[in-house]
Formats: sequence, C-alpha cells, structure tokens
Amino acid sequence: MPKILMRAWNIVTGILVAAVVLLAILIAGVRVVGIQPYAVLSGSMEPTYHVGSMIYIKAVPATELRAGDPVTFYLSGSSTVATHRIIEILPDPDDAEARYFRTQGDANDVPDANLLHSSKVIGKPLFNIPYLGYFSTFIQRQPGRSIALGVCTILLIAAILPGVWFKKPTEKKSDDPAGDQEPIAEEMQEAIPTEMQETSPAEEQVSDPAKEQETDENN
Repeated sequence: MPKILMRAWNIVTGILVAAVVLLAILIAGVRVVGIQPYAVLSGSMEPTYHVGSMIYIKAVPATELRAGDPVTFYLSGSSTVATHRIIEILPDPDDAEARYFRTQGDANDVPDANLLHSSKVIGKPLFNIPYLGYFSTFIQRQPGRSIALGVCTILLIAAILPGVWFKKPTEKKSDDPAGDQEPIAEEMQEAIPTEMQETSPAEEQVSDPAKEQETDENN
C-alpha cells in the first residue's frame, strides 16, 4: 500500500476509534466520577431538554436544591425516571434534613399531582447533549447492541490489520559462509588468553640438558 494511502487510512480509522471511545465515555464512563446519564424520552421539559437528549445528573444534598432548579427523580411508586423543575420547597416535619418539592415540567401547564420527597431525588442535571439519548437507547436494546458490537469489532480489525499485512520486510542475513566465519574467527582469536597463544621459534627459549653437559665438558 502506498504511504499516502496508508497514512490516510490510519487517520480515518484513528478518528473513528476516537469517536467510539468518546461515545463510550459519554454513555457509560462518566459513571466513574459519579455522574449518571439519562436519555430524555418525553417532551415535558421542552425546550430546556429536547426529546432524544442525554442529560447528565450529579447527586446533591436536598438542602442545596432551590426553587427554579431542574431535578431528576423517581416517580412515586415506580422505577420510572423523570426530570422536572422545582417550583416550591416544603419542609418535612419528621426530618429536618429532608424536603418536599412541588415540581412541574417546563412544557406542562399545571404542577405535578404528587409532591416529591427528597428521598426520591436522583440529582440535579449538569448539562445535556442533544440526540445522544437516541443513540444510547438504540444500543441498549437488540438489535442495536449487536450492531454496535459488530461495528466496534470491524473498527478494531481495520485499525490493526493494515499494519500487519503491509509490514516492511526485515533485512535478510548474509548467506555467504565465509563472510560469517571471518568475524567468528577474529572473535575466537581475541578470546584466547595471551599466554596461550602460539609463539614463534625465535622467541622460544628451551633449556636442553644434553647440550648444557656437552658445553661443560668442552670447557
């Protein structure tokens, strides 16, 4: 593959992988820092939070909530989550730290029928991202979950395989035996201690007893 195409491929796959990682953080990773994401499924808070938005909720003490604050909570007697605005705060006669809240949706003409107790409050919305709620709802159900898993697998393969297929060939070692033996011979020669290396006859001094005796007799 030409270098320019390889570079373009790496850029495109890098952007796509980064987008997937960012989506994973926005949908699930924020829970690590105590932020809960929820998809907006109804228009009761239009135009503040549009249908299909993702809102991010941070838990706050009931004593810090004020009239005018949006609040996310569980509806009485169910696990359904809603987000409405506080329009009135009432004390709890049995608990000084607890509160009752009267709430109303921005798009609703009348307040909610039931008072909201602070024990049902999940938290206060920090910010929202339009349309991300649609995507979150889609991948939490089938076949969206399988499609998302398949896309992630394809992206991972696309990012890894080109580097394996088009890997530069490594340099081949020399096939010349003589060329390989010469450095080895030199290394072996250097490894032999100096006193064990062979000396020339002229440098050798050998003592011969017979010759020494003959010299003494002549003298």
